Amino acid sequence: MKLKFKVQPYQTHAVESVVDCFAGQPLSNGLTYRIDPGQQSQANAFEDGFKNVDLVLSDMQLLENIQKVQRRQNLPVSQTLVEFTTFDAKGARVPVKATYKKEALAASRIHLDVEMETGTGKTYCYIKTIFELNKRYGWSKFIIMVPSIAIREGVQKSLQITADHFTEGYGKKARFFTYNSKRLHELESYSSDAGINVMVMNIQAFNARGADNRRIYDELDDFQSRKPIDVIAANRPILILDEPQKMEGAATMEALPKFKPLMILRYSATHRTLHNRIHRLDALDAYNQKLVKKIAVRGIQTRGQAGTNSYLYLEGIDISSKAPVARIELEVKLKSGEIKRQLRRLAFRDDLFVLSGELDQYRDGFVISQIDANSDTVEFTNGLVLKAGEANGDVSERDIRRIQIRETIKAHLDREKQLFAQGIKVLSLFFIDEVVKYRDYSQADEKGDYARTFEEEYQQLKDEYLSELDLDNHAYRQYLSGIDAQATHNGYFSIDKKTNRLKDPAVGARAVDSGDVDAYDLILKDKERLLSFAEPTRFIFSHSALREGWDNPNVFVMCMLKHSDNSISRRQEVGRGLRLCVDQHGDRVDHPAVVHDVNVLTVIASESYQSFVAGLQQEIAETLTARPRQATESYFTGKVLSTEQGPVEVTPAMAKQIYRYLAKNDYTDDTDQIAEAYHQDKAAGTLASLPAELQPYADHIFELIDSVFSDGQLPRVDDGRKPKTNPRNANFDKKEFQELWNRINRRAVYRVEFDSPELVRKCIAALDSKLRVTPLQYSVHKGIQHSGLTDEQLRAGDGFKVEETATEYADSIHSTVRYDLLGKVSAASQLTRQTTAEILQGIQPAVFKQFSQNPEHFIAEASRLIIEQKAAMVIERLVYDELDQQHDVSIFTANQVGQDFSRASAKLSKHIYDYAIVDSDIERRFVQELDTSSEVVVYAKLPRGFLIPTPVGDYNPDWAISFREGSVRHIYFVAETKGSMSSLKLREIEKTKIECARRFFDEISQRVTQDRVRYDVVTDYAQLMDIVAPVVC
Repeated sequence: MKLKFKVQPYQTHAVESVVDCFAGQPLSNGLTYRIDPGQQSQANAFEDGFKNVDLVLSDMQLLENIQKVQRRQNLPVSQTLVEFTTFDAKGARVPVKATYKKEALAASRIHLDVEMETGTGKTYCYIKTIFELNKRYGWSKFIIMVPSIAIREGVQKSLQITADHFTEGYGKKARFFTYNSKRLHELESYSSDAGINVMVMNIQAFNARGADNRRIYDELDDFQSRKPIDVIAANRPILILDEPQKMEGAATMEALPKFKPLMILRYSATHRTLHNRIHRLDALDAYNQKLVKKIAVRGIQTRGQAGTNSYLYLEGIDISSKAPVARIELEVKLKSGEIKRQLRRLAFRDDLFVLSGELDQYRDGFVISQIDANSDTVEFTNGLVLKAGEANGDVSERDIRRIQIRETIKAHLDREKQLFAQGIKVLSLFFIDEVVKYRDYSQADEKGDYARTFEEEYQQLKDEYLSELDLDNHAYRQYLSGIDAQATHNGYFSIDKKTNRLKDPAVGARAVDSGDVDAYDLILKDKERLLSFAEPTRFIFSHSALREGWDNPNVFVMCMLKHSDNSISRRQEVGRGLRLCVDQHGDRVDHPAVVHDVNVLTVIASESYQSFVAGLQQEIAETLTARPRQATESYFTGKVLSTEQGPVEVTPAMAKQIYRYLAKNDYTDDTDQIAEAYHQDKAAGTLASLPAELQPYADHIFELIDSVFSDGQLPRVDDGRKPKTNPRNANFDKKEFQELWNRINRRAVYRVEFDSPELVRKCIAALDSKLRVTPLQYSVHKGIQHSGLTDEQLRAGDGFKVEETATEYADSIHSTVRYDLLGKVSAASQLTRQTTAEILQGIQPAVFKQFSQNPEHFIAEASRLIIEQKAAMVIERLVYDELDQQHDVSIFTANQVGQDFSRASAKLSKHIYDYAIVDSDIERRFVQELDTSSEVVVYAKLPRGFLIPTPVGDYNPDWAISFREGSVRHIYFVAETKGSMSSLKLREIEKTKIECARRFFDEISQRVTQDRVRYDVVTDYAQLMDIVAPVVC
């Protein structure tokens, strides 16, 4: 299996944020120099080298570029290039220490920070940035520095698996290698090669005390009496620091200037020191844009005093068409007299005293009096209430660990059963705090307690699942039964160099076991093999200290078999499973309609659900340092709204209107923080209307408001015990629903029949009237040194004062950069070169002349205006062609296993499922009225697999409703529920999808002679009845 990569807009934005900081730097193919031949005569002694060309931009030009990038993302704007800050002991932002600043500036005057959440493709982004910097400016020598060997191996793997992808996109390959002081000939190739060269280096290679680590600074006989560091530095490499917060020690900072880097780029999800932050994709951005997995937690909690014997553990509650059943583990007296813990399915009025073989501990009131599936609780007649995940009585740590291992296997098998048919392999990860608990070399079979417990529980649960599996599920039955308990788990730990055995991070081991090395290579280096169904490993045990260096996209379950402590955060541990999964073809499963149905990471915590979630969300909140906490006029003023018509700056008057809007509707509290009411109304689609003057920018203003942090924004962490099976009932087979389903169960493709001459005419008119380009500006600042200069002024960078500033304009017609105007505009607008040429040839000469004033701005604006005209013609010219294909009936059961019953309605009588899982209070009220309506026979919340293709993305309608014949005008109806019908409140993309859906249902209804399907958008049941009500004569 080969992993596939595609161009993602959010990753492209991250790349552009870096590359645009150097706008105005001319393209150069590198500067040649003579490589130092050393003292020994060599055949290639006078070989030419190619180094990065120096920056020609002044500090002021560079700062202006950085500020422009920051403003378009509404990030804090740098006032100087050297305003570096860090955290003090109390977590407040303070200036960095003088020694840090001195070493940083000795290394380079250019320091840029890119913040990207774990799991969003940080490594991919900086590899693509390497190619883009080479394409735009010609820079070709790069060093990727990492803090550990594990991360180094992960970067090396990423360079390997993305090589073909980037070759296809850029038409060239990058030469990459890992620095090794014993393979110094690679430095010769690095220096002499004119193409893209990338060296991967872990900091121990130059900041540790060992003899091998110090070779980089020594004149070496085997390197012609040269110092490796001098040969590297001659290339003026661009340094890329991966996880820079782990590379801020004195030894590392002192070493950086010796590399003579052209610039330093830092990539991390959790920067400690801030330099010039030019891009932010934080935890909130990643979750809200559905770029990472959703998180669910199954907590384990003990209650009762040690010494009490009434042991009980409530694993969960099963829902079916019958009464709910509780899965409870209790102690049972066997016929032999032995007392053993067993998991039983128990129902209302079951007596634990009888079921346990009359153990005295269950004599007093252990009769089940209530099983509540919505609150996940079981109540006994003695008043004891047990919540799912709670263990009662005398519970040892070994008991808890066994429960956690069982819960992990169960969560894994639940997910695996759901995703196997989609070609997605499920992996589970255990964090442990001692290797001996997994691999015990003192035992004959070398199995630790956890390995032994795992195999026992796995075999028991595997047999149970196989016995309950549907008979027609042959493929998964064969897969599950074919994997042995011993073969399906493996370990990823540090390996002792002398013994090749697994070890704790600071503990040695004894003898050789090559199997350990094989496991390490499989898990760390051979990602594709681990993702294949052919590889039996599905459960991985890892030391909790090894929190970096690898992550696997198909980790769906994570278990913390360790004590909670402060050395490793929950967020760091969870980060290893956040990446979106891939299927057996190597394709990322990231379709917006189903991404968070498939991509759910279940965490089996060693604490209660509430405790784990509170801790995780607090850790996430602490990392969101770039987000403001208060929605004030001053914050909104000057922010840039990136509208389709171009950038719009928020004026003080607009900022005051936004502020008053929030205060008037109680969307902010007395401290100007965003209130919970705002998030509730937004989720329900009932936000108050913005003032009329702000309506044209509504979407962008709400995005700006959302950029202000509040606790209500934190990613929702679901209770992993809530999801249950929502069974499909007999309503699905009713004649009325089947007739409705047969009418809408159509697959189609769309085409847009453009009239090219008409499109050309409209584009020419739009460009002539709206295309306005900002000429290139050069700011000239004249300054003079202060008289009576002090040491403090020099240290603060205030030794000069600006006396005069002038702005000059100039054409870029004499620039050395050559632009493919036709190619770039046609690629951006997805039109042929011929059509693009007709448009550009038709515009006024004065408009076209602007191209020479600022080519990049001209290309961007022309492309945007052409795309606008093209989009406007889409709906007018959209045609659906029906295919000879239908949706399989399995879409009604595909995603019903993981339903979150905390969002479930009461049990329903007319829905095709027993419950409806609703997304808002509007939907909840709509369901209640549908279910009690005498006019409605049957209805369904359409599954997410029911998708209608549109030019702006697939669309999934909400409801399919069949009315009683003769009661209404339209018997068959497909409805979309929205909180507001105001077109100003609906985003443009939503409006386009809705219009396309109207066209789709109109088209498929043409094939039906009577009782056609009607589609519309409604706010509530009353409006639905207004539409379908019979005509009264």
